[in-house]
Amino acid sequence: MFDKIKKLFVVEDDDPLKKALEQKSQEEAEATAPTEEMVPDRTVATQNPKPQTQNSRPTGGKVTDKFMNILLGAMEKNNLDGFDYLEYKQSLQSLQNMDMDEATRYQSAFAMAKTMGATPKNLLETANHYLNVLTTEEQKFGQALVNQKDKQIGGRQQRLQQLEQSVAQKRKQIEQLTKEIETHEQETAQIKEQITDSTVKVENTKNNFIVTYQLLTSQIKEDIRKMQSYLK
Repeated sequence: MFDKIKKLFVVEDDDPLKKALEQKSQEEAEATAPTEEMVPDRTVATQNPKPQTQNSRPTGGKVTDKFMNILLGAMEKNNLDGFDYLEYKQSLQSLQNMDMDEATRYQSAFAMAKTMGATPKNLLETANHYLNVLTTEEQKFGQALVNQKDKQIGGRQQRLQQLEQSVAQKRKQIEQLTKEIETHEQETAQIKEQITDSTVKVENTKNNFIVTYQLLTSQIKEDIRKMQSYLK
């Protein structure tokens, strides 16, 4: 069943909707990218400073197989019995290459669906059911993201603050503490590097999920709009 559902929603790389969502995500990522003043200072004295990598800032989200499979898997687990929106969409897909306009395609698919007991109300209700399934997955992802940020960033930020305070105090001490100060400065630089890299990783993961989620929900919403328009 999963493969059947996947065939209904997975699109090619040149799909206009996919391109538009990824382009929008890229523009938003660039608009909200941290300035040089916002990026943690990596110039704290170290013997071998690590060069700044290209992924030092979050990128725009992309539709990924990982999140597509997670979201479609949720739809599969919550698949309703009988003929519903998914079966109707499959009928629509089978008519994709037929020489007919969009309204005729939706109506023709519905004509076949009626023989299975489908009604416009049932199709709309079941389409909204799957939209709610995806919304639930979005909420679960949001909570998981909060947990990951706390796990990967929160503790390090607290440690970073402690180290910076320690460095400030030890700078006031006599020369014999210099070696200890330098050790802390090296650890500070390493933790700042980890925070930046972890932040980018979390943001990239978030952006990939959002674009994948938007692609799926946009398809369903568009089908809902067309069903409401064509199925009377």
